[in-house]
Amino acid sequence: MSLVELIAQADERGLAVSGLACLDRCVPLLDGDDEVLRPLWSSLAENAGTGDWAQRLEEARGKLDGAAGDEAAALAHRMLAAAPAGRSAAELRVWADACSAAALRVHRLLDGAAAAEDGEDSVDACREGRTEGMSPLVAAELRRQVAVLELLSAHGPAGLRGALEVSTEGRRVLRAALSRRSRRND
Repeated sequence: MSLVELIAQADERGLAVSGLACLDRCVPLLDGDDEVLRPLWSSLAENAGTGDWAQRLEEARGKLDGAAGDEAAALAHRMLAAAPAGRSAAELRVWADACSAAALRVHRLLDGAAAAEDGEDSVDACREGRTEGMSPLVAAELRRQVAVLELLSAHGPAGLRGALEVSTEGRRVLRAALSRRSRRND
């Protein structure tokens, strides 16, 4: 099943986790520490109400309210800014879908060779299941996004811990990619 199809079938919790996981993996672009989004993860684990989610979201925005740098950082800032204060399926579906595309674009941008070789529509194609010629960095991000949605679909709330682990691994990969890019640009 393609990523687009998984997002279309996800429930509210799956959509919230999907969007949050994409944002969490991109936190290094926002100069955030590994724990900055933990209260939002806790909100989903506790199945806290919308007000609790909204409050924790505003706190995270306050901590990550830095200047947008390059295009990758700007994409991460847009993910954070677009996070809905409400947790309706409609709002979350739009956000999860946008976060999915933005996170894949971030990984494409960090893989300089891939960004030069393919067009902007390559991200949309891979989300729809056409993965030939994808760079390893983008392919790994796509696998992480699919894994998060599959974990929540198969295990419900119990899949949240696995989704967080997938996100944590992805954050480490993104930090390594940023480090390589920094060395390359020096």
